Amino acid sequence: MFWEKIGQIFVPDGTSEWMASHATHPVAEKQEGHVYKIYFTCRDKQNRSTGAFVLIDIRKPQEILEVSQTPVITAGEAGYFDDSGCQISCLVSTEAGSFLYYLGWNLGVTVPFRNSIGLAIREKEGSPFKKYSLAPIVDRDSIDPLTMSYPWVLHEKGIWRMWYGSHLSWKNEQFEMIHNLRYAESTDGIHWAKSKEAVLSLDFDAGEFAISRPCVIHHEGLYRMWFSSRYQHYQMGYAESADGFNWQRSSRAILANSTQGWDSESVEYASVFRHDGKLFMLYNGNNYGKTGFGLAVQCT
Repeated sequence: MFWEKIGQIFVPDGTSEWMASHATHPVAEKQEGHVYKIYFTCRDKQNRSTGAFVLIDIRKPQEILEVSQTPVITAGEAGYFDDSGCQISCLVSTEAGSFLYYLGWNLGVTVPFRNSIGLAIREKEGSPFKKYSLAPIVDRDSIDPLTMSYPWVLHEKGIWRMWYGSHLSWKNEQFEMIHNLRYAESTDGIHWAKSKEAVLSLDFDAGEFAISRPCVIHHEGLYRMWFSSRYQHYQMGYAESADGFNWQRSSRAILANSTQGWDSESVEYASVFRHDGKLFMLYNGNNYGKTGFGLAVQCT
C-alpha cells in the first residue's frame, strides 16, 4: 500500500477570533455523494482548543465549499477537565446518534498539562453536538495514573473498541512525555473497561520516545493502525493485527515527509477513511497542525 499526496487542504487565515490558528487532528464524516465534512481542532487567540469543520468535495478537495461559522465544541468553564480546550479525536456514527470523542485539556503547574477523554453526542443529522457530561468518560486511574491522549473508537457487532494513548512518565524536558497505546472496550460507547496491557511494545525504536493518536480501520482481513511516532519531530507509524490487540509494527503504508513545504519536517495525526473503493488519509504536517491539514490517496 502506497500513498499519493493530493496536497495541503486547509489552514485558518488568522482573521477569526475563535479560529485563529491550527487545523489539527482532522476526521472525515461523509455527506451526500462525494462531499465530506472534515472536523478538526483549531485554536483561538488565547491558544484554547476548539472544534470546527470545513466541507469539501473529495474530487476537488482544495476548493473549500464551506467553513463553520461557529464552534462545533468549545472549552469548558474554569475548573472543568476541558477548561483549557477540547481536541477532537474521533467520530463514530451509529443508529443511536453520532459520538464525537475528544481530549479535554487542563494546564498544569508541576507538569505542563493533564488530559482526559470526553464525549459529545449528536442525536440526529443537523442537530448540534452536546457534551455527554461535564466530567470525562475516561480519566486517570491505577492503569493510567498520569494522563491520556487521543482515542480512536470502532463500533463492531455491538462492541465499542477504543485505542488510546497512555502517558508513562515525564522527562526532564517536560513536554517530552513517554507514552504508548492502550485498549478499552464498552457496550455503550460511554462506560469503558480498560486493559492493563499496552497494545504496542514498549521497546521503542532508537530515538523514539512516544506513540500517540492511533487511527484504526478493518481492511482486507486485518486491523490496520496508523499512529504518530515521536522523535525530534513526529513521523508516521503503521502496524497490523489479526485481532485488534496484538500488533506488529511495519514500515509498509507509511506516509513520508515531503522534501520541502508545509509537511517537510513532520507528518502526524493520520485519519484514514474509505471512499469509492479507495482509502484516503487526512493528516497534519509541521508544527502540530499549525500549517493545517492535507490529504493523500491510496495508490498501487
